Amino acid sequence: MILTDRNLDRIIEMAWEDRTPFDAIRWQFNLKEQEVIELMRKELKPKSFRLWRTRVQGRKTKHQKLRDFGSGRFKCSRQRHITHNSISKR
Repeated sequence: MILTDRNLDRIIEMAWEDRTPFDAIRWQFNLKEQEVIELMRKELKPKSFRLWRTRVQGRKTKHQKLRDFGSGRFKCSRQRHITHNSISKR
């Protein structure tokens, strides 16, 4: 799969999100966890990469098997509906 700039931005965004598991990235972009790590190492500044690695290492929400909840996730009642990565206006 050739990654466009738009896809690359979305993968990085998903990798930074606490509640988006690596399995979701694999399902959507067919990238294994190790490939995401390599991509983040290549695309981020060294300091940003170290911060990200420290943040996600061992984090239960980033690894589907470690999660203690089944499906769904917390969503704030004030969070706007997101469609195709564009925030809808009220």
